[in-house]
Amino acid sequence: MTNDMRRTDTTWTTTRRTGRALTVAAGAAGALLLWVLNDPWAGIDLTVREGEATRHIGPAAVVVAALVAGLAAWGLLALLERTVRRPARTFRVIALIVLVLSLAGPLGSGVGSSRLVLLGMHLTVGAALIIGLPRRRGCR
Repeated sequence: MTNDMRRTDTTWTTTRRTGRALTVAAGAAGALLLWVLNDPWAGIDLTVREGEATRHIGPAAVVVAALVAGLAAWGLLALLERTVRRPARTFRVIALIVLVLSLAGPLGSGVGSSRLVLLGMHLTVGAALIIGLPRRRGCR
């Protein structure tokens, strides 16, 4: 392998990682934007039921949950790229199933109008990851 080929591979790997990191960050930013637009400005108190109690969902919880989901999705895609023939397609199928299952959280424990905002956050992060992560060259 020549130095030019190594340099191209290294540049490609860096570009792909950067793009995927930006995708994960965009999902988290989208969820945080929904929180900002609804919790402080619209006056919708984002709460979920935990048994008999209710818990307020703050901005840190929104960002951490979105980043954890994004990093898990990125890890899954990286594993699939090494092990299956069509990683992007397999990733999207698995990610859609996980997204649908994750919607049970807000539907089952969301309180009042916060249920719609929480669903929006799940869908925002899910869409960013499902569309954005596998959209890099070399992933079919």
